[in-house]
Amino acid sequence: MVQPAKRAASYDDLLALPDHVVGELVAGELHASPRPAVPHAAATSVLGEELGPPFRRGRGGPGGWVLLDEPELHLGADVLVPDLGGWRRTRMPEIPATAYVTIAPDWVCEMLSPSTARLDRGPKLTVYTRERVPHVWFIDPLAQTLEVLRLDGETYRLVLTATASDRVRAEPFEAIELDLALLWAR
Repeated sequence: MVQPAKRAASYDDLLALPDHVVGELVAGELHASPRPAVPHAAATSVLGEELGPPFRRGRGGPGGWVLLDEPELHLGADVLVPDLGGWRRTRMPEIPATAYVTIAPDWVCEMLSPSTARLDRGPKLTVYTRERVPHVWFIDPLAQTLEVLRLDGETYRLVLTATASDRVRAEPFEAIELDLALLWAR
C-alpha cells in the first residue's frame, strides 16, 4: 500500500501551537519545544544584559547593533526562533514594526538544552549557513560551555571554545571581555 505524501507544515500549524511552547518551521517540518528552563533563560538574560550596553547602546563599546531576545525569523520558507539575534545597524537601521524579521541576522545565539540541541546544531544551522549568518554561538548552560562559529565559505568553522569561568573576547563582540561565570551564576 502506498503511503500518502506527508504535507509540509505551514505557518498556520505554527500559530495553532499552545502558548507554552516555542514553535519553528524548518525544512517543512514543525518543531515544538518547551519554554526554556530557568538556567537556560537566566544565561540568555545575562548575556543580553552584558552585550546590550556596549553594542546596542554604545556604552563602554562600539554600539551599532540591534539585539533581540527570541526574534521570530522568517528566512525563506523557514521560521526560526534563536534565543538571541543580532543585526548590525548598517543592515537593519530600524527594528521592523512586524511580529517577525525577514533579514538574516549577523549573529545568533542558541542556548542548548537536551530538547533543542539536535535541532539547533543540525537543521537550524543548515538554515543559518544558507542565509549566510556570519556568526553562531552555541551556549550550553548545563555543561557551562560556549562555542563560537564563524562562517567560512560554505561551512562554519569553530573559532573559540570556552568553559566555566573563562573570560573571553568572542567575535563578533570581541570589543569587550565576557566573563562566562556570570552566565551560570545562581
